Amino acid sequence: MNYYYYHSRAIVVNGQTGKLCKRLTLLMCLWVLGSWTFTYAQGEIKGKLQKENSDPVVGAAVMIEGTRTGTLTNKDGEFSLSVKQNPPLNLIITYFGMDSVTQTVTDFAQPVNVVMTEKRVELAAVDIIANAAEERKKRSPVTVESMGINAIKETPAANFYDGLGNLKGVDLTAASLGFKIVNTRGFNSTAPVRSLQLIDGVDNQSPGLNFSLGNFLGASDLDVESVDLIVGASSAYYGPNAFNGVISMKTKNPFVHRGLSASVKVGERNLAEGAIRYAKVFQDKNGKDRFAFKINVFYMQADDWEANNMDESYRDTSDSRAVPYVGIDNPGGYDAVNRYGDENLNPAQNRATNPDDRIKTPGLGRWHRTGYLERDLVDYDTRNFKGNLAFHYKLNNDAEVIASTSYSNGTTVFQGDNRISLKDIQFFQHRLEIQKRDKYFLRAYMTHEDAGNSYDAVFTAFKLQENRKSDSDWSQEYRTTYVELGYPAQVRAIEGFPSVPRTPPFIYDFATADSIVAANNGLIGTFHDDVRSVVDNNYLVPGTAAFDSVFNDIISKPFTEGGTRFVDRSALYHLHGEYKFTPAFGKITLGSNARLYAPNTEGTIFLDTAERIINFEYGVYAGLEKQMANDELRLNATLRMDKNQNFNYLFSPAVSLVWTPDESQVFRISFGGAIRNPTLSNQFLFYNVGRAILLGNLDGRDSLLTAESLEAYSNTFNGDTLEYFNVDPIRPERVQTIELGYRVSLNDKIYFDANYYYSRYQDFIGFEIGLDVGFTTGIPTAVQAFRIASNAQDVVTTQGVAVGLDYFLTDEITLNGNYSWNRLNTATDDPIIPAFNTPEHKFNLGITGRNVRIRNTEGWGFSANYKWVQGFLFEGSPQFTGFIEDYGLVDAQVSKYVDEIKGTFKLGSANILNNRVYQAYGGPLIGRLSYFSVTFDVAPK
Repeated sequence: MNYYYYHSRAIVVNGQTGKLCKRLTLLMCLWVLGSWTFTYAQGEIKGKLQKENSDPVVGAAVMIEGTRTGTLTNKDGEFSLSVKQNPPLNLIITYFGMDSVTQTVTDFAQPVNVVMTEKRVELAAVDIIANAAEERKKRSPVTVESMGINAIKETPAANFYDGLGNLKGVDLTAASLGFKIVNTRGFNSTAPVRSLQLIDGVDNQSPGLNFSLGNFLGASDLDVESVDLIVGASSAYYGPNAFNGVISMKTKNPFVHRGLSASVKVGERNLAEGAIRYAKVFQDKNGKDRFAFKINVFYMQADDWEANNMDESYRDTSDSRAVPYVGIDNPGGYDAVNRYGDENLNPAQNRATNPDDRIKTPGLGRWHRTGYLERDLVDYDTRNFKGNLAFHYKLNNDAEVIASTSYSNGTTVFQGDNRISLKDIQFFQHRLEIQKRDKYFLRAYMTHEDAGNSYDAVFTAFKLQENRKSDSDWSQEYRTTYVELGYPAQVRAIEGFPSVPRTPPFIYDFATADSIVAANNGLIGTFHDDVRSVVDNNYLVPGTAAFDSVFNDIISKPFTEGGTRFVDRSALYHLHGEYKFTPAFGKITLGSNARLYAPNTEGTIFLDTAERIINFEYGVYAGLEKQMANDELRLNATLRMDKNQNFNYLFSPAVSLVWTPDESQVFRISFGGAIRNPTLSNQFLFYNVGRAILLGNLDGRDSLLTAESLEAYSNTFNGDTLEYFNVDPIRPERVQTIELGYRVSLNDKIYFDANYYYSRYQDFIGFEIGLDVGFTTGIPTAVQAFRIASNAQDVVTTQGVAVGLDYFLTDEITLNGNYSWNRLNTATDDPIIPAFNTPEHKFNLGITGRNVRIRNTEGWGFSANYKWVQGFLFEGSPQFTGFIEDYGLVDAQVSKYVDEIKGTFKLGSANILNNRVYQAYGGPLIGRLSYFSVTFDVAPK
């Protein structure tokens, strides 16, 4: 069955709610509201649908045959449908799990009463997304972007998760081929701690790191029924950490999606992917569906994108450019973004830049140790296995018990403060749930992880160097060799170089000296090359047996034993219950949840060697939904309270008013708050990244020195220049957001959606850098840098607009487009404020064709999308901060469904024009990924 239909307040395509929501300006939204007019129908059909036991059928689709006009039944099973034609006409009535009904209407005055019977056989070709959840989505008190079952199949991206980046207001960032980050409304990062990712209500986060690893540990494309992206502050509805948004994935129920599905995909970068899904239903002695199970297996492998920093140029880091005498042209080397070990960890030692040194050793300047390229340190063979087994048992027609277990493992690259090789990482997740749709659920689940053979690539470079010479020994040898080879005298011999004054006034001409050094940069560079060749006499060369032996030894040992491997066998345990009831004054929702974190890193990440860390939190919430003004107005109010054992009680309120003046329009205004508890890392971290030790901060820290004041002291030895400071204990983040939204359906052809938001943030969690310094007779002899989790003092605000438009050109072809604008309003010098990391402007333009007839052949499909993203400053760690240039990407695919074999052949390409772009500074250069896939869906007979 392949159709479009129009129902109240939404357009549905093949049972999937059409998505055309994107951003405009608020002024344009107001113009739209005031300028459009609507035409009302000539007649009205009313009716009621019931099950065989007389229960109402809620959310059934009722459509007029041969048109796109339709609606859904309400909570009482009733419907009212305005029409523009005279009887007789046929109504097509569908509801998943029940037999479809065709009902002829001859008189509008006679109500239509239909009894629907439970389906005995799966209808494989029927789309089942058109249900009450879709209508609720359009009248949701929060902004929701969606991908339904057909959009998942038709995405031109390499997979459905990448396709989320084409939705309105969504930012997709690639840290590697296997690790993608989805974010909305700013403050993006490669460690997405400000968003929540759910699969069937189960949090998909890493128990130790406290953020999701994208879809690396998620669901297979074959098993995903829909994806809802709830945009913005949503703690009142979803709990802590739903700070910027929620990605909620729903997998296919085996009672509904039965039979065998399989897919094979091959593509560029040696991409090879295969997936199988099988679901079977068993009936009781009365012929009722009673028990079902499903099994999913997925495997993917590919050659990952290499982080090689603009190919051969290897740009310098922002830290390197900020220091005098260094940069990409510095004769003594520089700190390259994707080369590690060249960071000049002790600038007070690795320099000859004070007046006395500049006179004695001209041309020496600053020097950097010889580092290692990331490609020599990281496993770029991406692999990903995912398996899932689920059992479903129906207690009756509505209540269901679910037991499922999932396992994932693989290898990819993660980017945080350092680049991390996630190698052989494993996740186990188990879930037990009892639920009655739209009534109650009780869900318990646990997640266990094992970091496997994962290691820190940046710290590995330091360890490789340390294996040969300490930084201090290497640096001292560099200085001594420069002098012993006679290069200071050769620099002073350059024509015009100033001599040292022997008589008063003893004023040295540094300006001339510096200009001559700069003018002879090439010559002086050869001096440094000679020095480096001497000092690096035992450098471990990548590819040699000596390098491989030391490298494998380092990455095989944990940090606590002198290596760089992580130990992370953390777990989380979660219990969540919710109940809904409907007294006379409205619908009430009550719920509560509790979670226990049990990290276990053996001291490689957290301070958990002396005693085991346990962190407990819980929350309760209540919500009211009230219909008013003949159901034209709907009030939603929710209040949530959360408590973490280490922090005070936190409250997240949300209130919204949704006005539906007619069948085609929805207006919305809402206010919501969100909180984010400090992660386990913010509380308990103790991790040496080489440049500094990263610390959690439950108790605060006193008497730290600023790096700038120590730099000044090293030049003057004036104690008055030393500046000490304290860091208060960490506390949770908070945000309040107000939103305005408008949705409209026009003439069975157009669906338009727009929203505006304004957010106010407090107590941002970031970090401060301080030094613990030991002095001997006034000379700093022991310097340890710390990066400590802390809260910002400044309050910041952001705002943005998102508009989208779908135009149904024909019954088969849809045009769509969206635009979003996001801005950080507050200019602040507070270094703790996390980077906005979001383009101010971006848009998507797309076209989709479904079941298109070409040369008398049906089953053709196609889609294409053009994305444009404005350049922006990406601020990560000091190593990974820089500007992302403007870029545009084109994704496209064409497919053919062959009914005889129940198979779909698909040829597609992500970034088909091979416009190589960065999405995260310090990450890989992303190019084209073309692919070919075959998918089979065989339903039982």
